[in-house]
Amino acid sequence: MHQLDDIDIAILKHLQQNGRAQRNKLAKIVNLSVPSVSERMRKLEEKKLIDGYHAVLNPKKFNFDIVAFIFVEIDNSSFHAYFVDQAILEPEIQECHSITGDGSHILKITTKNTESLEKLLSRIQSWEGVKKTRSNIVLSSFKQTREIPLESDRVPPKA
Repeated sequence: MHQLDDIDIAILKHLQQNGRAQRNKLAKIVNLSVPSVSERMRKLEEKKLIDGYHAVLNPKKFNFDIVAFIFVEIDNSSFHAYFVDQAILEPEIQECHSITGDGSHILKITTKNTESLEKLLSRIQSWEGVKKTRSNIVLSSFKQTREIPLESDRVPPKA
């Protein structure tokens, strides 16, 4: 496994904040040549430490006014794969997680309005094995990030 050093950490921290960072800018930040930074980034991508580069869109500008978390309880684990497959097919479902506690899964959704939320809930409730749903609508958000805290003394576990 590629061990992360302070330069790798600096590159990853900067990319988390600005995925469009140009390699020449990264090279200046970490005091390396552009080819060296490119090679490090290639290795980080190969090792799957970087999953991708994405634009973060403002949902409100596209009239997606509702964010909600839907707790789902399925009858038993035999429906798990089917449930996950259905969730992946729904464009309004942004995240799907298996959980402990109340329910078996939690979904994060973004949708246009209460009418579209009701239709989505109806579709989810019609999936085979879905026993119960419970929804929580987000009123306001104070922090949203995909960044993970990186420190130079943390290295990924060996595969």
